[in-house]
Amino acid sequence: SLLKRCPHRSEIQSIVLAEIESTGYLVLGSVDAYGHLIVSKLDASGKDVDKITYSVLARDFGVGEGSWSGLCFSPTQWSMAAVAQSFCKSIDVYDQDIHFRTLRTLWYPSSLSFVQNLGHGSETSILAITEGCQLSVWDLRMKENGGCLHRICGSVGDVFYAVCSSSTGNIAVGGADRTVTIYDPRRWSALSRWVHCSKYEITGLAFSSLDSDYIYVQGVDYEVFCSKWQESSKVFKFRGDSNWLGFSKCSNRDILGGWCDSGSIFVADVVAKGQ
Repeated sequence: SLLKRCPHRSEIQSIVLAEIESTGYLVLGSVDAYGHLIVSKLDASGKDVDKITYSVLARDFGVGEGSWSGLCFSPTQWSMAAVAQSFCKSIDVYDQDIHFRTLRTLWYPSSLSFVQNLGHGSETSILAITEGCQLSVWDLRMKENGGCLHRICGSVGDVFYAVCSSSTGNIAVGGADRTVTIYDPRRWSALSRWVHCSKYEITGLAFSSLDSDYIYVQGVDYEVFCSKWQESSKVFKFRGDSNWLGFSKCSNRDILGGWCDSGSIFVADVVAKGQ
C-alpha cells in the first residue's frame, strides 16, 4: 500500500509499524532527521485511513540541524510515542499529537525502547535509552533528576547502538564492542554478558516472543542469529545476500524482516519445535 500523505521534508530516519489488537488496524509511525513525527493508520486491506492520521512538528530547541532520529511506540498504548533526536540530545514523548514530556540525555541517543514490565506501576512509564556508552532508564512519572532512574556505563569509547526489552522486563544492549549484555533493572545488575558474540558491530536486538530466554542479534554483516542468552550459545542463524541495512521483529510474533545492501528483503518465520 502507498500512504496518501506523508509530507516529510527531510530524510526519514526511523519507521515503526504496530498492530492494534482486536481491531485489525495497523499503525505506521515515521520520523525524519528534524524529528517531525507522522503517524498513519491503515486498515486490513492496506487502505490509508484519513481521519486517524496525525502529525507533530519537530522540536529542535534552536539547534536547527538534522541528525539521526529514533521512534518507538508504547507496547500497551499505541497512541504514546517517544521520539529521539540525536543532535539535540533529547527524547520527546507524545500522547497522539499532544507533547507530554521532554527528557534530556547526557550523550547522543542512538536507540530507545519502552520497557514492557518492571513490576512496579504502569507498564508504559519506563523508557530505556542508549546514549553513547551508557544505558539510561527513565520513568516518565518521576520529576527528580529529570526523570532518570539509573545509568549503567559500558566500555568507555564503545557506543551502544541497540536496546530492547523482554516481556519479563529484562533489558538487552549491544553495540560497537560486539557484546550483548542483559540487565535486570530491578537490581541494576547484569544477568548475562556475551563478549564478542558477533564479528562486527551489533545494530539490532529483539527478544523472542515465543520464549524470552532467547534473543535475536543482528550485526552489520550478513548474519542474524538466535541465542539462548543465559547460556551464551547460538541456536540457529540465517543470512542475507549482503550486509544488513535494517532489521526488525513483529512485536507479538517471531517474524523477522531484514533489508540488505543489495536491495533484497529477507523474511523469516520462526516457530517453536513441534509446531
